[in-house]
Amino acid sequence: MTHDLQTLAATLQQDTALCPEQLMLGLADCRLRIRSNSPELIHQLADYFDFVRSDDDIADIEVIAIDSAVLDTGIDFIDWAREPGKTGRKDAYHDLPGARLVYKVRTGMLFLQSETLRIAAGPCRQYDNQVINFINSQYMNWLQQRDWLICHAAALCAGNRGVVMAGFSGGGKSTLMLHMLERDRTAFLSNDRVFIRRVDGALQMRGIAKLPRINPGTLLNNPRLHMLATPQQLQSWDSMTTDELWHLEEKYDVPVARVYGDDRIRLDGPLTSLVILNWRRDSDATPSLERVDLDERTDLLAAVMKSPGPFYQYADGRFFSDGTPFEEGAYLQALAGIPAYEVTGGIDFGAVAEQCHRELLSGTA
Repeated sequence: MTHDLQTLAATLQQDTALCPEQLMLGLADCRLRIRSNSPELIHQLADYFDFVRSDDDIADIEVIAIDSAVLDTGIDFIDWAREPGKTGRKDAYHDLPGARLVYKVRTGMLFLQSETLRIAAGPCRQYDNQVINFINSQYMNWLQQRDWLICHAAALCAGNRGVVMAGFSGGGKSTLMLHMLERDRTAFLSNDRVFIRRVDGALQMRGIAKLPRINPGTLLNNPRLHMLATPQQLQSWDSMTTDELWHLEEKYDVPVARVYGDDRIRLDGPLTSLVILNWRRDSDATPSLERVDLDERTDLLAAVMKSPGPFYQYADGRFFSDGTPFEEGAYLQALAGIPAYEVTGGIDFGAVAEQCHRELLSGTA
């Protein structure tokens, strides 16, 4: 079965009328409009994106989200390869001239990506996190088309300094970032995606409108975050072993403004140091923060580099291909001159957070 862009878009929109309510977002110099057939979905998204809501009435990008049952398009999809260490099917895709349809295997959600049409369809209210990710992917495309380089990392700022934290799978970069956020004058920038680019000779970074997502162990061990769980959940997690908590497949969004304050979120800032977590859960050694030369330790770049993923569309309309190799040289060039540190030994978030504050963020304005 063949599909052209307009026919496929009509199939996803299902002749549904869009509601009068809409959501406007301002992400640095990119403005997004979110439309839907569901006022309830608009309200859900407005609550999540409250920290980047805008009163602007002009949009650079429009996203339409159609809340419906799972659709059967009759399309044969191709599986998108998972990252090393990840198992099971997650994303599949179907390319057509000027567009790509992405299918989320576990939820049945469909996402149409093109230069002119960006449509999510399926149980959007139930899986609003996937709609949030799709919206953020539009800003990610916007940045990458303007030569911002994608990194798999968390980041925070303190005055005129900023730290990017990367780590190998399960390394705890989000947990370390939240430990560091406990200090006054720090501001959250990103939980999992950081974009970097040289601006007037200085390395700058940008985050996306994505709140930190944490596991129960991180939540349990931070009293400030207990408000995000019920007493029954906290009691249940407290009875588990460390290993059981580590492997518990649950995630919770941290509403940074509500937990830490309205002034504790930034979307951009300077990048003045890079920390790569290469510690081990099974080690009793005291963690060590040591400066490294990335030109000599290119093995550490694997923790930093990130695939743009199936939604990425180049400025010329082409789509990113599955299996495209990373450009190590682009990362080395962007990070040249930025102090890089490797954390080895056993895991101690408090100790490393204190060392990062003292050695990398001290003297901020």
